[in-house]
Amino acid sequence: MKPFNLIITAIDAPLFSGEAFSVSLPGEEGTLTVLAHHQALITRLKEGVILVKDVEGEKSFPVTSGVVEIANNSVTVLL
Repeated sequence: MKPFNLIITAIDAPLFSGEAFSVSLPGEEGTLTVLAHHQALITRLKEGVILVKDVEGEKSFPVTSGVVEIANNSVTVLL
């Protein structure tokens, strides 16, 4: 798998910043899984869990709402 740049940040602190192989997000229309070179997209998130797979394994982050932007092999999640 090829990595992409991922940033997950809340208003008060960054939660994750680095390379990831995949991220699964609770989108308003259902679960959205992002891999490297995903098509550009901006969408809102609903309550659920963000799952990140990176070189260290799998990490999870609870989310109540937020926005995700995918562009140029980079994913930014604002919670």
